[in-house]
Amino acid sequence: MTRIVAGSVGGRTLAVPPRGTRPTSERVREALFSRLEHLDAVEGARVLDGYAGSGALGLEAASRGAARVVLVEWGRAAADVCRRNAAALGLADRVAVVRDRVEAYTARPPAEPWDLVLLDPPYDVPDATLAEVLAALVPALTVESVVVVERSARSAAPPWPAGMHGFDTRTYGETAVHLGARSPVPDDEPARR
Repeated sequence: MTRIVAGSVGGRTLAVPPRGTRPTSERVREALFSRLEHLDAVEGARVLDGYAGSGALGLEAASRGAARVVLVEWGRAAADVCRRNAAALGLADRVAVVRDRVEAYTARPPAEPWDLVLLDPPYDVPDATLAEVLAALVPALTVESVVVVERSARSAAPPWPAGMHGFDTRTYGETAVHLGARSPVPDDEPARR
């Protein structure tokens, strides 16, 4: 059973797609969001949850006060589960579900920069694909934005692109959670804020 850990709908259960996803455990979500709240990265944030699966990460962010959450999921069954979960939790007014490939979605610039990006790709997503997604995100971030990449603890650190850097990694059993941010822009370049 998967539940929202804390916030306005804490304790409520989530439906999980019957196959093809690997929901982030409650233990990992609790630790991750504790760290993100310490960084003041959740309250009022515009959040992108890529490879959403059941939507657990993005819905956890919404429960904890994110202003707007977009769940991006390519699998039809999983996208339907995301929609049902958002509606059942009463969060559909702040949570949008987009059925698209994360690579295609992040290639299009958002109307406003993301404050928090949560990426939990299937463990078999190649590093080159993850690198493409991360590189596409750089112009969609501010220097205050936080990017989270969840991978197998046996995988290498994410391939942070130019313009982004990793600043923390935590391991929870078989799961590694990597935090990154946009690198400060040199003084001769205009900063996007």
